[in-house]
Amino acid sequence: MKIATIGTGFIVDTFLAAVQEREGVTCEAVYSRRKETAQPLADKYQVGKIYTDVADVYEDEAIDVIYVASPNSLHYQYMLDAIKHGKHVICEKPFTSNEKEAAQIIELAKENQVMLFEAITTIHLPNYQWMKNNLEQLGQIKFVQCNYSQFSSRYNKLLSGETPNVFNLKFSGGALADINIYNLHFVLNMFGKPDSVNYTANKHENGIDTSGVVVMKYPEFIAECVGSKDADGLNFVVIQGEKGYLHVVGGANGCREVVLHINGQEKSVNMQLNDNLLYYELGEFQAIYESKDYQQCYELLEHTRSVMNVFETARMSADIIYEADHK
Repeated sequence: MKIATIGTGFIVDTFLAAVQEREGVTCEAVYSRRKETAQPLADKYQVGKIYTDVADVYEDEAIDVIYVASPNSLHYQYMLDAIKHGKHVICEKPFTSNEKEAAQIIELAKENQVMLFEAITTIHLPNYQWMKNNLEQLGQIKFVQCNYSQFSSRYNKLLSGETPNVFNLKFSGGALADINIYNLHFVLNMFGKPDSVNYTANKHENGIDTSGVVVMKYPEFIAECVGSKDADGLNFVVIQGEKGYLHVVGGANGCREVVLHINGQEKSVNMQLNDNLLYYELGEFQAIYESKDYQQCYELLEHTRSVMNVFETARMSADIIYEADHK
């Protein structure tokens, strides 16, 4: 699987580190509008080609898959162009700005018979899969709480009058998109779509959400997802059932340790030996790609679309409107 990257942020660095650890996966090229921003990554990971014109990435016949890690609002166009050129795509979360864009991209991928993946670490982690397989031990689920709070250095820039991409409606930013999306993936992949969704947010004067809580109602339980970029907090997930509860230490993003509490007894589980969380998702994508398992690819895309539906419903309930919503 020969990959090219779009973007030069820290997540691309982490992704390329995962590529180095996966046999049968290589990075052929990195793209950035300015060569000087791509050069450090190319040097660090011995990537042979740097492109400053994205059209060259699409035309490069040596590239099978394009990894998109641009600002959120640009995901749609990069995926659209890549798919039209017959390239498979791995796109960072959040997949798109809204469900309409997601539906269009998914349909285009199917029409062009290319594979398309959302790079969301959580649902591909071994500890997460263990939880899904052992959830029945908790009995009837009654309550789910998720908190992923991480103070952003860019928040101070926002307060000083700047508008970083992550706090910009034009770039489809905000706490829900950047951080709480992990919680949404955690809950929806485990329990399916809820009956109702509501988002109560702390908003900056420019209209972006800096923190907030999504409440999702299911027939038998309530799920609460907190995400904050304006304050640190205790990151965790707790799934409470009539027979016991699961505690995810450190939260939904990493699922780095799971503690099962049943009848006053604890069982600690950690099946993740690699600290690079992207290692696991890349392995899943590689296996699907190499086996040409389009059915599994499309099942993952249905989950992605469900998340985008809930994500957009939550945003709208808090009156958070992106520029992409007007297109």
